[in-house]
Amino acid sequence: MPFPGYAVMTPPSEEKESENFAFYTNLQGYQQELLQLPLDHDLIVPVPPASFHLTLADLIWESAYLDICDKNPAFEQQLHSSFTEIFEQYQQSMTDTTRPICWQMLGLIVMPRSVGVCLVPQDKDCYEQIVNLRRAIFQNPKLMALGIEQNYHFTAHVTLGYFGEVAPDLDRDRFSTMLADLNQQWLLSPPEFVIRRAELRKFDDMTHYYRQPDWPIVELGMGS
Repeated sequence: MPFPGYAVMTPPSEEKESENFAFYTNLQGYQQELLQLPLDHDLIVPVPPASFHLTLADLIWESAYLDICDKNPAFEQQLHSSFTEIFEQYQQSMTDTTRPICWQMLGLIVMPRSVGVCLVPQDKDCYEQIVNLRRAIFQNPKLMALGIEQNYHFTAHVTLGYFGEVAPDLDRDRFSTMLADLNQQWLLSPPEFVIRRAELRKFDDMTHYYRQPDWPIVELGMGS
């Protein structure tokens, strides 16, 4: 179903980022295990593996996006221009661009509309770089004037699927137990996720995120 909007995110898995190739390969297998649980087949609608990504900042979506585009025909041009400035300023403020920003898979996370895997920072510096980027975005006066505001606290995750038809008689305790059992396999050797780049991307629904070659990006940890 249509769900248009914009977000700042890492390149999706279809971009074949070498740093996260193993992570996304593991995640695709994990998604299949989730879908093979003995549940109602309409309960979880899988996200296409090609669109796996980490959202760094939700910007605007659905009715708010449609309303502002209707009221301000120049909104998208102004949004892109603002992010060009934000990313350039943030890039210049970075003191160490050689150290990679590494996060790790903590395990499954169940949210009101979806299920995915949660990520945690490898150390304080990796956390602060992302927090500082979000602060540069959401405290920017030009974005605030465009109606962009922080709606959620940051919970780093990669979505595996969305809840579809939830039967009234769903055994939630049994479902939780199955998820807990599935979660055990990552506890000893959590896969690592490298955040190398943040990009402004558009989406028309929750399965495909795209950008044009001249849209703003910011290079983050460049190390390997």
